[in-house]
Amino acid sequence: MTSGFQNIFKIPELKRRIIQTFFLLAVYRVGVHIPTPGINSDALLSFFARAEGTLLGLFNMFSGGALETLSVFALGIMPYISASIILQLLTVVIPHLERLSKEGEVGRRKITQYTRYGTVILSIIQGFGISIGLENMSAPGGEVVVYHPGWAFRLMTIITLTAGTAFIMWLGEQITERGIGNGISLIIFAGIVARMPTAIANTIRLIGNGDISIFKVIILLAFMILVVGIIIFMETGQRRIPVQYAKRIVGRRMYGGQSSHLPLKINTSGVIPPIFASSIIMFPATIASFLNIPWMQSVAAAMSPGNVLYNVLYVGFIVFFCYFYTAVTFNPVDIADNMKKYGGYIPGIRPGKRTADYIDRVLTRITLGGAIYVSAICVLPTILIDRFNVPFYFGGTALLIVVGVAIDTIGQVEAHLLTRNYEGFIKKGSGIPRS
Repeated sequence: MTSGFQNIFKIPELKRRIIQTFFLLAVYRVGVHIPTPGINSDALLSFFARAEGTLLGLFNMFSGGALETLSVFALGIMPYISASIILQLLTVVIPHLERLSKEGEVGRRKITQYTRYGTVILSIIQGFGISIGLENMSAPGGEVVVYHPGWAFRLMTIITLTAGTAFIMWLGEQITERGIGNGISLIIFAGIVARMPTAIANTIRLIGNGDISIFKVIILLAFMILVVGIIIFMETGQRRIPVQYAKRIVGRRMYGGQSSHLPLKINTSGVIPPIFASSIIMFPATIASFLNIPWMQSVAAAMSPGNVLYNVLYVGFIVFFCYFYTAVTFNPVDIADNMKKYGGYIPGIRPGKRTADYIDRVLTRITLGGAIYVSAICVLPTILIDRFNVPFYFGGTALLIVVGVAIDTIGQVEAHLLTRNYEGFIKKGSGIPRS
């Protein structure tokens, strides 16, 4: 492992990408501490002190603590994720978007442009709802959150929050393009990890005050370590379908004849389903929680973490997005056609449609197992908060995102290292000196 880290700094491109990733994430964390004008920060912090374990606490976790201070990044990246979900769903039902998705890079750029427009629209809607809610909000001591309510404050809040989300969206795209890893996932990852020191400090304070016993903390830590082990095991787990390649004679040479396998991940969609599911639930529920309307407050209460409706919707959306994302990213028909083209076949299965049906059947079964695993991991926060009086919203969902994103990023770093070694080997074998 030590030599692997040393090799990272021997490759200029990989070193540059990692430095740029850390720099862009640092810019994001600086922006989290820039407050929106016209807000009484102390009163807002006092209000959010009671929001741990609620929907606002969950939203605050995904925003990296930006919501409790109403910084310029208070909306976080969730409007972008919601817009992406809407565009992916519309791709299935709108022929024009379906054609764009099949046009390669040009089509993907057009869909990305539509996603950006959708992000701005959703940010404006959420920003307006939050500004209205803040005007009607007060701290436990009766202190007002907004100094000067009115349309000037509302417009300023909408513009500030929308611009902040647009900037985060740009940061995520820059990390994906110029850095290492998935930019959007890394931004959420950074927000969750940045909350850990505060959570640890709160836990130590509660232990000192006698509000939570050391025995409970030890059980909680052991449980988290167990969950991390399960996540690593499941995220790296594969169902390997054996593939045999027939021998082919090209000129005077014989190719093929070797055995291989088709790796199918148990959780093909990674951390996407819980992020998408949280985004879908939080968008309407957050607006409802800020608006001082009785029936909307009842909706927000019913959608709070720990309630039956929230858990049912959360698990349902996770299962749906596990299958939906897998179907979008993995096409058994294309895999079967490529195998047939290069002389590959699954032993006992006829090439072509039979192979596609077999892959689809296996993929459907392991996706069900992956969806159950993700759902089970993501409902752990409710258990931790209710049973152990956890003073922060950090449980299965956060653990899954942190561990999953870390595994994916490390995998991309390893891919860069392997690619570099492979290119060097080819150059050496061809008589071309290594650079």
